[in-house]
Amino acid sequence: MASPAHRLLQALDHFNAAHPWDHNAHYHRWVLRQLPHRFGSALDVGSGSGDLARLLATRADEVHGVDADPVITSQARALTPEATAASFTVADALTGLPAGPHDVITCVATIHHLPFTEALSTFRRHLAPGGTLVVVGLFRPRTASDHLLGAAAVPLNAATGWLKNRGRRAAPPTSMTARTRPADMPFSDITEAARTALPGARLRRRLFWRYTLTWSRP
Repeated sequence: MASPAHRLLQALDHFNAAHPWDHNAHYHRWVLRQLPHRFGSALDVGSGSGDLARLLATRADEVHGVDADPVITSQARALTPEATAASFTVADALTGLPAGPHDVITCVATIHHLPFTEALSTFRRHLAPGGTLVVVGLFRPRTASDHLLGAAAVPLNAATGWLKNRGRRAAPPTSMTARTRPADMPFSDITEAARTALPGARLRRRLFWRYTLTWSRP
């Protein structure tokens, strides 16, 4: 017989499946707050269905969205009005990025799919002097603090899903249809590698199983 704790987790899983919401889009407005009011060129790595790229286009002269998945990239193009200053390309995130340099580079829930240090070095090369890099990533819980933050997010996750869906059952949004995988790096290793590759980088654990990294190129 399943334990009460196991039954509770199953009930939460069923509830969350019935009331899905995009944890990455939750941070899009936070991403915008890290950026200048206006900038020239922006690059969104792992652009998915294009939600963040379209937001960046309200501030930027041009936005290049890059994703390795042709299906989700096709959806991004279909969802983007022609007048929007955002374009989308199917390309490898390490070898196929538009040369730039770019004033802004964003990467949300994508860097854990890539060799971490190599990805940061690639972003650094494509970032203009004075430009801003913003990463929202996933990490593997390892410490007591990690697990406590994850536990605190569980009821908030359910409540947010209920509110965003107004209590109704819903299908996952288009932005949640891209392929994904669990993170394998703990936050401590991410912090150490990031501060070596990007001296002065600022990192912080966040709710909903995410962390953030911001860095300005000298």
